[in-house]
Amino acid sequence: MRGSVLRSPGMSLLVLMTVLGFSGFAALLPVAPLWAVHGGAGSVGAGLVNGVLMLFTVLTQLVVPASLRRFGWAPVLTAGMLLLGLPAAAFALSDDLAVILVLSAVRGLGFGVLTVTGSALVAELVEPARRGQAIGVYGLAIAGPQVLFVSAGPWIVENLGFGIIFAIGVLPAVGVLPAIVLGRRAEHVPRSQERPPYLQLLRPMALLLAVTLAGGALITFMAPMSDSAVLSTFALLCLTVAAALARWQAGTFSDQFGPQAFIWPLVLLTTIGMAVLAWGVRDPQTTDVVALLLGATLVGISYGALQNLTLVVAFQAVSRPHYGSASAVWNIGFDAGTGLGSVMIGMIAAGSSFSTALLVGGALSLLTLPLAVRRPRLL
Repeated sequence: MRGSVLRSPGMSLLVLMTVLGFSGFAALLPVAPLWAVHGGAGSVGAGLVNGVLMLFTVLTQLVVPASLRRFGWAPVLTAGMLLLGLPAAAFALSDDLAVILVLSAVRGLGFGVLTVTGSALVAELVEPARRGQAIGVYGLAIAGPQVLFVSAGPWIVENLGFGIIFAIGVLPAVGVLPAIVLGRRAEHVPRSQERPPYLQLLRPMALLLAVTLAGGALITFMAPMSDSAVLSTFALLCLTVAAALARWQAGTFSDQFGPQAFIWPLVLLTTIGMAVLAWGVRDPQTTDVVALLLGATLVGISYGALQNLTLVVAFQAVSRPHYGSASAVWNIGFDAGTGLGSVMIGMIAAGSSFSTALLVGGALSLLTLPLAVRRPRLL
């Protein structure tokens, strides 16, 4: 059954493009803030690196659907992969915070294109009855590089240096070839003169924003809030592996039982996981190993599963001509949450502690519980 999804026309090309694109993205996600710290930036400056990346990602996502209609899929996809990949090589030229922020902004433009087009193509390439499973496979293509590079990034820097990470960051540029082929296949997407039902898309976006705020904070600050590079690597590994498996399996459950029954327990799981993490880092001098690994795993489960389920809900809320808009709104929730997690948690931690900041992040997730228990009207 899972293999049949990959045999859908273009799905294997989408997986290849996604792996290359997200390898370059994931490699720099925890390392670019460390590069800023290497250049003398503090926790606020380090948080701004991924904050700026996600700000420009979100700004780009707002215009991707219109850009696809005006310029076509192949040119937009090609530009996105180049903008995401090529600037990574320039990180080696300077560890000045201003330079890092500019390069992060340019990479955000490319990442905005990749995220919107990638998830929209899933809906185009696979029929609705198997869409949850297809999103799960697409999620594995995203999560695989994150498991490898987000968790190992601090270790690679400590043992092999920053240069190898900057080289990996260029990989999205190699994804231009599958992007061109996919772009040509997607030109048949029908258009609609009606406005997308944005109000129905706000619910999955808000649910996703809350959990990615938590996940983005952990990815950005796991290294500085832990007392050991090895421990932070294992904690990030727990987060990313749990997220990958949960996102994959959530698709199968969603196709069988629908996404709604699983959403509210996962919101609670995010809050519990953040509270456990806050307990684990309450003492700046000594990290509670069990609490850190357990909390990272719990947040990872909700982080991965809610990515799948909220995307299924978003596509259920719109008709086919609006898949691109649904993808854009969903990705805005994802990346706005990731960016807010980087900036907000960094600012709170600078003014108080990481423990307090994590508790705030968990409380924000809990505020979305009323949205999680409400059943939406679907098409």
